[in-house]
Amino acid sequence: MRKTDALIVAAGRGTRFDKGRPKQYRHLAGRPIVRYSLEAFTAHPLIRRVVTVIHPDDRELFDTACEGLDPAPPVAGGDSRQESVLRGLEGLNADPPDQVLIHDAARPFLTAALIDRLVVALEKTDGALPALPVVDSLKRGADGLVAGEVERQDLWRAQTPQAFRYAAILAAHRSQQGAALTDDAAVARAAGLSVALVPGSEENIKVTEIADLTAAERRLSPHAPRGEMRVGQGFDVHRFVPGDHVTICGVRIDSFAALAGHSDADVGLHALTDALLGALAAGDIGTHFPPSDPRWAGADSAQFLDYAGRLVRDAGGRIVHLDTTIICEEPKIGPHREAMAGRIAEILSIDPARVSVKATTTERLGFTGRKEGIAAQATATIELPQAT
Repeated sequence: MRKTDALIVAAGRGTRFDKGRPKQYRHLAGRPIVRYSLEAFTAHPLIRRVVTVIHPDDRELFDTACEGLDPAPPVAGGDSRQESVLRGLEGLNADPPDQVLIHDAARPFLTAALIDRLVVALEKTDGALPALPVVDSLKRGADGLVAGEVERQDLWRAQTPQAFRYAAILAAHRSQQGAALTDDAAVARAAGLSVALVPGSEENIKVTEIADLTAAERRLSPHAPRGEMRVGQGFDVHRFVPGDHVTICGVRIDSFAALAGHSDADVGLHALTDALLGALAAGDIGTHFPPSDPRWAGADSAQFLDYAGRLVRDAGGRIVHLDTTIICEEPKIGPHREAMAGRIAEILSIDPARVSVKATTTERLGFTGRKEGIAAQATATIELPQAT
């Protein structure tokens, strides 16, 4: 297994939040902001070592922030973020990792699923960064007036952590000293490295302004006012036809038969899509993807679920929990449940802990008991902004 280290950049001097205290040490729901990233990395089984780049004056604040954890000794940062990252990378060189994840301390909602996606991406590329597509219209302004439009196609909002093969990103930072580039992906590309885009997360916010901190507090506080909770349900059935495999919840499974359907007949993803659409009161899957439309013949049902997830985000909401039950005699679902939950979480850019996949039989009763087909039912819980 490749050795993977995490480098948290926490050397900034932003003091707008708390009487001279840098924002990464400002408390969020009773804990320093930087501690959330420290906990996420130290708890992840793929991360060997966690090193934090800090300002030399902040050692006492840092020691307090990581009480009870066991990160590596911190490294003193420089005058700029780019210089601080280089110093951190050089600090790893005595016992170099194979790959490194570089993360801004001001992003406290890092998830294990995001770390997993980045590590997997490094199997095929020099680097990878989490990103979200730009969905809002973009305008260029001048003197308080709209001066033009900016085409949003192929534009992405970059997040951290950004992941790289260690030797390559160290060499890149050494070669680009003083270039004043905006992030590590820019440094990597300037040095000729390839950087892949992987799905980011709407929850992976950066705490930049007071409003960001307030929003983060609301997310974490059990007593803070919440948005409107919605629950939707979905149900789907597909019959068996001759074949040798089925696709359920995005996972291919060898089977005594295949499933018939206009798309790939993924009964699990269809039920989940309907559940999300139901929570939004946005019709059903057939409304958005009519089976009469040849565009969806043989389509990967992941795009249906992704579409429903984007509708939730576009409404300003978030997915709280998904629960689906697969009903069949064969094939056996149990060995694939973890992979299914992981694939659903990947499609929707949410934590796998928010996804439940279960399986049951009908004790050989009915069409599923006779092995004539497979059914799935799903429930989706989402949070939408409070109606005004």
